[in-house]
Order: sequence, then C-alpha cells, then structure tokens
Amino acid sequence: MTAPDPVRAARALRGAAAGVLALEGIAVLFVPRGIAQSGDGLSGGRLTALLVLAVVLVLAAGVQRRPGGVLAGTVLQVPLLLTGLFNSVMWFVAGAFVLIWLYLLQIRKELLGTPFRDPRPTPPDGPGAAGEGTP
Repeated sequence: MTAPDPVRAARALRGAAAGVLALEGIAVLFVPRGIAQSGDGLSGGRLTALLVLAVVLVLAAGVQRRPGGVLAGTVLQVPLLLTGLFNSVMWFVAGAFVLIWLYLLQIRKELLGTPFRDPRPTPPDGPGAAGEGTP
C-alpha cells in the first residue's frame, strides 16, 4: 500500500521521527539520576557520554527534514540502546524506543516504498501544469 500523497506522508512521518528522537533525548537525561543512586555512581565520563548523546538526539530531531535525517536517527538507536550498560532500566526504556523507531520505519516502507528515501513530488495534472497554457 502506498500513500495517495507520498510527499505529505513523508512530511508527517518526518515529524513523527523528530518527535521520537526528541523524546529519546529527554529520556537519556533521566539516566544520570538513576546511575548516581546505583552502586558504581556517576563518573565524569558517563555523565559526558550521556549528555553528548542527549544533545545529539535532539539535534538529530532537528535534521529530520534533510535527506539523511532518518538514517542518522536509525544509527543513533544503537548508542541509545547501549545506555543499558550504564543503567539496566535503560535496556527496557531504550528497547521500547527502538521498537517504536522500527515501527516508524516499517510504516515509511509501506507508505513510501522505502524506509530512508523521500518521495519525489509528482507534477500536478491539468492545464497550467508544467508550463502549458500560460503565456
């Protein structure tokens, strides 16, 4: 099944992807609190890695309009999932986000025919389209 208007569908799916990535960035910001209360504690390296990941996830949400935005978001799912090494609860939280992301890619594939490329706009039909009938 493909969308009747693939350009609009791609725009809507990019918005959903941006929303998921922004929520992932916010969720990563809660991890240092959980690590600080655990046995090992919060080291400077762990805090830096988590803050960098949170900022990169939010920035990736902002670049979803660009051609490689969905691919960048897909790549960032791996470090998000690896935050489970810092706090075991993040295996579940990040796993839920990864499943949501995979579902979003599946919807993109069904509606657009491909999970990563955006559709090309089709020229409108009728007089005046493609320069016909205009002086």
